[in-house]
Amino acid sequence: MAKFVLAGKADCPYYAKAELLAETLQRSLPKYRVHKISILPGEWEEWLDSTCKRNGWKHESSPLVWRELVEQGGKGMILGGFSDFLKHCQDYYGITSDMPTEIMLRIAAENLETQISLVEEEKHRLSLIQPLRIWITGALSPTSCILIPYLLTGEVFPKVAAISLHLLQLNGDEEELEELREETEDLALATLREVTVHTGLDQAFQEADVIVLLDDFTADGENGSDEEKTRRVRREISERYREYGKLIDARANKQVKVIVSGDSFINLRCWLLADNASSIDSHQIVAPATQLENEARAIIAEKIKVKSSDVTDVIVWGNISSIFHIDLQRARVFNYDGPIKGPTFFSQAVLKICHDRKWLETEFLHLVRRRREAVTSATGRAAAASTANGILRVLKAWNGAGGPDEVLSVGILCPGIYNLPDDIILSFPVTIRDGKWSLLLNVNVGDELKETLKICANELQQEKEVGSEQLHQ
Repeated sequence: MAKFVLAGKADCPYYAKAELLAETLQRSLPKYRVHKISILPGEWEEWLDSTCKRNGWKHESSPLVWRELVEQGGKGMILGGFSDFLKHCQDYYGITSDMPTEIMLRIAAENLETQISLVEEEKHRLSLIQPLRIWITGALSPTSCILIPYLLTGEVFPKVAAISLHLLQLNGDEEELEELREETEDLALATLREVTVHTGLDQAFQEADVIVLLDDFTADGENGSDEEKTRRVRREISERYREYGKLIDARANKQVKVIVSGDSFINLRCWLLADNASSIDSHQIVAPATQLENEARAIIAEKIKVKSSDVTDVIVWGNISSIFHIDLQRARVFNYDGPIKGPTFFSQAVLKICHDRKWLETEFLHLVRRRREAVTSATGRAAAASTANGILRVLKAWNGAGGPDEVLSVGILCPGIYNLPDDIILSFPVTIRDGKWSLLLNVNVGDELKETLKICANELQQEKEVGSEQLHQ
């Protein structure tokens, strides 16, 4: 089968003449196939240049004709322009063209009108599809670079047809941001409508539907004691996140979903947003503790010799980036190679399999606290992959792509239970259905856990007070 591709400017008379010749060939030869590509005049030069570069061809005018060697598995073989196509048809098929000039011009005008109409129809169709607007702060972080492709594949937002992605790095390198924008566009993913980059807050969070905040704050290299460095970091966080909260309150969609992640003062940052975005329901602002969950699952898996994915329902309570409690009362393990075995859906309680209670109460918690530090120390950067995975777990559940009974640990505004203050962010176990989270209540909260939560609450209250004091100094 002969397959030819005919491309040209929509208003080119010779493209019109080549079209007629191709149609004549198709009527005369049953196995002859032609694919036509009509390009608007203003876009022709760029299209021709990129096509020739991609294929290693040289051609300067309209139309461009090539044969696709589909039966040989090779790349296309260029024929050239109209004259070359005509000669090929005469030599191989004995068919020529005698289209009068006035008909050539009329068809060229019709081609242009049709192509403009098609472009306008496509623009109108796209305008009817409102894109999901996602904003990422700390856009140049390794976590952001891992997140971006997953956010655009449809796995996280299965019902979304188009995504508008906005990348913000305050005072960031504009050249690096442009490179990230180009890399994102080069993914060539169907859901991506546009990518914009920002180094300031002029347009931040405009009409945002989803916001992922990845800004991290460190005091490395600064002068002063550790306490002074921490105070400076806390002040910077308070200033920035109060401003973020006010901008989200004024500019974002009122149903916006906000996720706060990173390594430092996660609960405080989440509270600052909730406190300053008063028109946004606090249920829509969360801080995933799922990274800690996953790290704990990995450590348990190593201990009992299963895969990390075989361990489920680990719960994290408290202050995500400081004092927290790992709760295994609901934790289950699948595919454990022990005396009791069952089918793939059979699971057993982790606390029944892991008999080393001393290890669970001492070394296990120490290993969880130190695991991320060990990764950072070994690689020289934050544990970006596990952070991104933790964020994705929450986003999937929030958008109906997670398991219906999946339990997640997330930092939320304290609902006033267990005699805890209701104006702090603490990590609790939740389930998410229909885009809304619900606190998991059928868990045992003993005296030891309550005491830990009180310590976490006091710590977070102090963080809030110190941040407020520093802002007014």
